[in-house]
Amino acid sequence: MPRLSLIVPAYKVQGYLAECLDSVLGQDFSDFELIGVNDCSPDGSGAIFDEYARRDSRVRVIHLTENVGLGPARNAGLEQARGDYVLFLDSDDTLSEGALSAIAARLEATGDPDVLVYDYARTYWDGRVQPNNRAELLKQEGPDVFRLADRPRLLELLQIVWNKAYRREFVERWGFTFPPGYYEDAPWTFSTLISAERIAVLDRVVVHYRQRREGGNILRTTSRKHFDIFEQYDRVFAFVDEHPEFAQWHEPLFRKMANHYLTLLERPDRLPASARAEFYERASADYRKRLPGDFQRPAGPWGHKYALLHRGSYMAMSSALRANAVRRKVRTRAAAAISRSRRGALGVFYHSQLRLPLDDNLALFAAYWNRSVSCNPAAIAAEVGRLAPHIRRVWAVRADAVDKVPAGVDYVTVGSREYWAALARAKYLVNNVNWADAVVKREGQIHVQTHHGTPLKSMGLDQQKYPASTDMDFDKLLRRCDRWDYSISSNRFSTAVWERVYPCAYTSLETGYPRNDILLRATAEDVRRARADLGLAEGTTAFLYLPTHREYQHSFVPRLDLAKVAERLGPDVTLLVRGHYFYKSSPRLADMQSAGRIVDVSGHPEVEQLYLAADGLITDYSSAMFDYANLDRPIVIFADDWETYSVVRGTYFDILKEAPGAVATTQDELIGLLGSGAWRDDKAAAARAAFRKRFCDFDDGHAAERVVRRVFLGESPEDLPPVIPLEERTPAPPPGPIPAAPDPITVH
Repeated sequence: MPRLSLIVPAYKVQGYLAECLDSVLGQDFSDFELIGVNDCSPDGSGAIFDEYARRDSRVRVIHLTENVGLGPARNAGLEQARGDYVLFLDSDDTLSEGALSAIAARLEATGDPDVLVYDYARTYWDGRVQPNNRAELLKQEGPDVFRLADRPRLLELLQIVWNKAYRREFVERWGFTFPPGYYEDAPWTFSTLISAERIAVLDRVVVHYRQRREGGNILRTTSRKHFDIFEQYDRVFAFVDEHPEFAQWHEPLFRKMANHYLTLLERPDRLPASARAEFYERASADYRKRLPGDFQRPAGPWGHKYALLHRGSYMAMSSALRANAVRRKVRTRAAAAISRSRRGALGVFYHSQLRLPLDDNLALFAAYWNRSVSCNPAAIAAEVGRLAPHIRRVWAVRADAVDKVPAGVDYVTVGSREYWAALARAKYLVNNVNWADAVVKREGQIHVQTHHGTPLKSMGLDQQKYPASTDMDFDKLLRRCDRWDYSISSNRFSTAVWERVYPCAYTSLETGYPRNDILLRATAEDVRRARADLGLAEGTTAFLYLPTHREYQHSFVPRLDLAKVAERLGPDVTLLVRGHYFYKSSPRLADMQSAGRIVDVSGHPEVEQLYLAADGLITDYSSAMFDYANLDRPIVIFADDWETYSVVRGTYFDILKEAPGAVATTQDELIGLLGSGAWRDDKAAAARAAFRKRFCDFDDGHAAERVVRRVFLGESPEDLPPVIPLEERTPAPPPGPIPAAPDPITVH
């Protein structure tokens, strides 16, 4: 029997769940079990639980067949708990380092109390940590154990369950369970505290309470579901009434109830405007029904609010709330003035266009900071032309890139009047990066963020941990991301990352990357044509070398001596090099280029065509590996500076241990791999298969169709083409029979 049982319910938290579980499983105290409850989550939370259960025997998973809500999900975990003590942890929160050791030590020191109350701190996306403003209530002074009557101010703490450890025998003896609803914590918290005979406190931050920027706390949403609070306080007072020995707690709980009702009424973002009067009437009725006979209202503003609630005059209360709103408006006047100034700077023309109606049949596309017509936006635009030809497709292109726009493509030059008009009036804005800060998101506009890769390196808010890699203004970043309506993902791994590092109110579309459709739909003739366009002779083995950028280098530093590599591999091998790797020329390099042994494809407009043409990919940390893996062709990782790169930029996994194929850390090792055939042996194939299983979730050749049907045609998710299972997909065929491996090269 474990000492502690931690119950972690999960629903739509795939971006945070792994961090939560890591914080538990990484504790220096190990005598615990973790019970994960997948509350029929529609995202990858259940799969994350299962993966952790496979890796750690302390993890058990319960998969509920329907979504029941937080309280009943906790009950499901409680039924399976075997520990001496039960702890609840929300799936987007984390434990502090050494938390479980501290809990276990305090339980032992206090002789196993019924309830142990510990501290927490709020953590924010920008790194701020805010201590609990009632932390002084948890000071370990006086008797080690006590009843609530000895320290009644503990009721001033938030009525939350996850800042306490509960002795399981105590919970079972009283038969405590969670009710359904929004405010399920209130009956459990009040009932356990007032009935516990032995309470102890731990003056230590145990839980880091994540303050999610968007969509994290259902209690912060505008909804009639806040009416649930009335049923929960009915349960609280029913418990007190059923146990006369707890009659002394009627008045303190009445104050908690009144404060809670008034707080909800004062918050402008909780109750719909149409429901506020009804809520007030019910709150007033509860107040009068439960008012203690000799009750003394508090002094000051709160006493006035109590009096208004007792009187039952919604008009008086509404007037008071309006006065508060006026004061808030005065406080924000300076911010509004700044906003007006910023709008004025955008230009009279743009703002004149913003006042015109949206064009429902206009879509504006952009890619790579307006440098090209490419990537996911290009694939989506092509599919819009097929499925929704009534929508006009226009591209935003920089003046210095106009000559690269394909024939027949409609475009506007960035900065022109036509550009600002399109930004203002297009219903659909599709980009693989963010639009400029000056862009105003209009009501009715739909912004689609397609991204342009699967992240190995840290992204978004995670870059705050690696300040040497960026000088980004993260507050501005999130304001740009606030404009997204949809975020496209090619795998569950990416979805979890995007939802955590860009915590905004968009909808994730797990459609696959549209740009990769061609990798699953191309024919042998398409592959032949791609190679012919590059001048690759039949029988040539072509490696696409595609390295990524290094933030820690201010100028280009070649990773490979390309001439030497090509020379050692022999005349039947061609290196297709995409990047700035002809920084310095040399006679030997020039000879290799003129002979076609090295081909600079940095300016090729479609990297997907290069993928089709290549027999294998050589890369370091580029997201190209995730796309190329869809072809099920060999991938070689050349990671000569992994330790530096991973420390400076930060990465989500160790590419040396979880590579999609063979790995080399020196140039000589790379030449040896390529020359010996190890780049395509059984070991490399097994690594690639594992990598594909993890990262090729949705790229099945129908991604663009799903995006267009969902976003542009308004079809429901259930009506979209289902994702073809990985084992049933047929990638584009390889270039042809690969020549037999030559004799191993001896590197001198």
